[in-house]
Amino acid sequence: MIEEYQDKIPAPLLEKYEKLTKDIKLTKEQEKKILERLEKEYSDAKIDPGESIGVVTAESFGEPGTQMTMKVFHFAGVAEVQVTLGLPRLIEIFDARRTISTPAMEIFLHKDYSEDVKFARNIASQIKETKFREIVSSFSINVLNLQVECELNKKNIRDLKIKDEEITEALNKGLKGINVKLLNKGDTIVLKPNSEELKDVYKLKEKAKEVFIKGVSGITQVLPVKQGNEFVILTAGSNLKDVIKLKEVDESRTKCNNIFEMQEVYGIEAARNTIIEEARKVIQDQGLDIDIRHIMFIADLMTAGGDIKGITRSGITGEKESVLARASFETPIKHLIDASLIGEEDHLSSVIENVILNQPVPLGTGLPGLVVKMAGEVKNEKSGRSTEKQ
Repeated sequence: MIEEYQDKIPAPLLEKYEKLTKDIKLTKEQEKKILERLEKEYSDAKIDPGESIGVVTAESFGEPGTQMTMKVFHFAGVAEVQVTLGLPRLIEIFDARRTISTPAMEIFLHKDYSEDVKFARNIASQIKETKFREIVSSFSINVLNLQVECELNKKNIRDLKIKDEEITEALNKGLKGINVKLLNKGDTIVLKPNSEELKDVYKLKEKAKEVFIKGVSGITQVLPVKQGNEFVILTAGSNLKDVIKLKEVDESRTKCNNIFEMQEVYGIEAARNTIIEEARKVIQDQGLDIDIRHIMFIADLMTAGGDIKGITRSGITGEKESVLARASFETPIKHLIDASLIGEEDHLSSVIENVILNQPVPLGTGLPGLVVKMAGEVKNEKSGRSTEKQ
């Protein structure tokens, strides 16, 4: 029965049908009825030739977008880790912004580490970025000796499994040209600048607080959360390149919400999937329903050239073939003057330019040209001239 419908219904739909009906005993009549219904649903979902899919997609996003809340910060019901949602996030995605307001990651672990909460917490503590201020109880300035004295928090150092050599090495690397000394059996660190100016000592104190000591740079918060039978580490901040180097991390599933990071590490197809997934997440979170094909269409458009382009005047819109289409978006005078200087032609092949010129749009009913077939001749009695008969 399935073989009959192989040319009518796509293979993935037939595979899904087989999977769902594997354990159900269906009669031939029932099977035929289901497959006929599936074929009808698939046929109804097809787009008509000449459909203006760009306009429909824009409208499908524009109308629900007006119902969105302007600013939302949360992450799947977890208050501790915040990410931007709602309209600002949608704008971030489609503008293809390199720097996003709340980068986040979902770090999946290999099976040996993901089922034990102790393992997950231990790995999370290794991933979290540790700065010098987090392992210091107090900073004080010795005005007489022109130096900064830092009293270390031994408990935090033990919990984070940091050695004294690692601290001094990180400080020497992060504060170049500074003398670093360990005093009182490793309880105090003294930082002395080469300068004799008091203002430089104050500057050194503030700079020392932000020195990177251990972990993965950029990961400011970590939170192990149980998802199904395994623990997943959610993070605030992202650094995909360095996180997947850890042997405990499953790089095949770990992802972040920064499209450009995903492209850099996994490639353009992964970036396309991230655009689809992130946009879908925002829309669903708001309780809205937009056909997945509209989201896929925008993601394809943004990544078709092999790199990510935003829907901005410097991205996709700026690359349109039509001068009038570019001018209708932003900075019209600039586009029109530039086009006139080089004698650019507009072939009026899309929607906007034809609307501007009050012409039929080459889409839908305006797409086909009518061809009339003539047959035979009919003599016009009044004029005596012969005309072709339709």
